[in-house]
Amino acid sequence: MAQSVIVRLGAAVCVTTALMSVLALGGCGMSSITSGLGTSILGGSSDAEPTGVSEQDLMEAAKAGGDGALAMAGGDSQPGCPRFVPWPRDSYVTIYEPGRVGDGLAIMHRGEITKTARECHMNGSQVTVKYGFSGRILLGPRGHSGPISLPINVFVADAKRERVAEDRLRVDASVAVENPIGYFSAVRTITFNVPEGARAGEFEVFVGFDRTTPNAG
Repeated sequence: MAQSVIVRLGAAVCVTTALMSVLALGGCGMSSITSGLGTSILGGSSDAEPTGVSEQDLMEAAKAGGDGALAMAGGDSQPGCPRFVPWPRDSYVTIYEPGRVGDGLAIMHRGEITKTARECHMNGSQVTVKYGFSGRILLGPRGHSGPISLPINVFVADAKRERVAEDRLRVDASVAVENPIGYFSAVRTITFNVPEGARAGEFEVFVGFDRTTPNAG
């Protein structure tokens, strides 16, 4: 009994140290992978659903870590495709015990989006962006073993940062005291129309954790 308590306390100290280091970095070192689908080989617009961005590749990239970008075959073959990037400050979120937001010793868990990917399919004025992202969830000193689910917001913004389309989802990962880091990945599509006189490249797609989550900081 005493030995198991010592093991748990030791693990909590290690995780707390790691989390405090991450908090100090403030989410720096964001990596991204980008790709694009242009016209078909025979010319004209392709009617096929965008392919290439996969949850498995993103999951492997998240587990590999590092600050370098993960290059995809062919590179970014469609530079006019809207960028897909984390919304400032929302690439991470820390969940605390109730009433103790901001207390480093009261952290339950922390989510981080570390990798992103996107490709485009254009059909006239309509643009479909197939986006993918991955990351990790770290168990804090006041966290509990088991599954953790965190809400994510994705939205398309025009050149004036006005939202023209939105998507909401949740990411899930399992953590434990003996294995305090869990990983997640997701791939979805979002579609929007480009007004006459505008270009698809003027738009951006953003992803971020929902900071209205209770006890988020």
